[in-house]
Amino acid sequence: MNLTILDTTLREGEQTPGVCFDVHIKLAIADLLARVGVEVIEAGHPAVTEEIRRAVTLLAARGLGPRVGAHARSLKSDVDLALACGVGFLGVFYCVADERLEDHRQTLTRAVDRIARVIAYARERRPDLWIRYTPEDTVRSPFENVLTAAAAAVQAGADIISVADTTGFLIPGTGRDMYGFVSRLRDGLAARGAFPKIAVHCHNDRGLALANALDGLRAGAEIVDASILGLGERAGIVDLATLLAVLAHDFGEAGRWDLTVLPELYDLASRYARVPVPAHFPVTGRNAFTHCAGIHTQAATRNPLHYQSLPAELVGRKSEIALDHMSGLASVRYCLELLGIEAGEELARAVLRRVKEVGQTGRTVDLAELKYVVRALEASEGESRDEAAATSLGPEPEEKTGTC
Repeated sequence: MNLTILDTTLREGEQTPGVCFDVHIKLAIADLLARVGVEVIEAGHPAVTEEIRRAVTLLAARGLGPRVGAHARSLKSDVDLALACGVGFLGVFYCVADERLEDHRQTLTRAVDRIARVIAYARERRPDLWIRYTPEDTVRSPFENVLTAAAAAVQAGADIISVADTTGFLIPGTGRDMYGFVSRLRDGLAARGAFPKIAVHCHNDRGLALANALDGLRAGAEIVDASILGLGERAGIVDLATLLAVLAHDFGEAGRWDLTVLPELYDLASRYARVPVPAHFPVTGRNAFTHCAGIHTQAATRNPLHYQSLPAELVGRKSEIALDHMSGLASVRYCLELLGIEAGEELARAVLRRVKEVGQTGRTVDLAELKYVVRALEASEGESRDEAAATSLGPEPEEKTGTC
């Protein structure tokens, strides 16, 4: 599969309300993304703030493996700012939906001319630049408008046309699906002698961003946008870790990216975005590879893949057992063995009872706490033995009195 992953955490991700990374954190995130092996890092829209412009410039000069990209409106001033940052990728956007054109008092012909002139200008200034044109809100715009604008953009010098499901509107297997849209767009462009790479940018408003992105790939798209934690406008976009894990494990891309870097990357981005990784999040969530129910854990202790479809090691994780009110004796024994504790039947069952009691309060018992449980039970057993021994001796004899 001829595939490019574009990470847009530093651009789309910063459109998450309240998320703004300091420049030094952006550099650290980019370094980790380079270690993962993503091909493009979209670093920001330089026209938005001076701080973003500075960050894009520093990232572009960093000499990372991935191309560093910048976002731009269809304005020469935006293009000038982006190119001055030294980027190797430029994303130009302009919506050609009828309603938006009316809002801007613009005809389609004039809009297409504007898009083409800006792209030709960027191409003339930087022949080696990767240029992407995005008809914003692509999938809700009249198809002929999108096709006309996209064909003109390619003729002007665009390498990539991005299909943006800006509002998370598409649903696989229906009359409005990404597979159908990408297929139709590719065919329409080919009929006009245009053969750009197709990218997909999928929002998650209906929880279908990943499904739509995969649909796009099946239809021939070659570039997918994603972000750490799926950060982005409203419900965000495709989650990077989930996308990479599925591509590596299920789409023949094993070994292409270093997915063992993902835990470190997500810890860093989550901390400074102040957005916790949800415990049940696929791939990177705390519980993603944790087994709980007794039947599950009994099987998982022998082979985690009995109840996992992804190996935890693929993404730098380990399968784990959670001890709580759902636990069984097998999971307790397994965790005791991890601690090197030999427990007889009576002690193991006592530990299980205590674990269930704690679990009913809404907590799990980790390995550190399990040691304390065992110590407490052993101490309690010791006291019971002492009391039993004292009782078995009977009452002390009364002292005799008298004289010799």
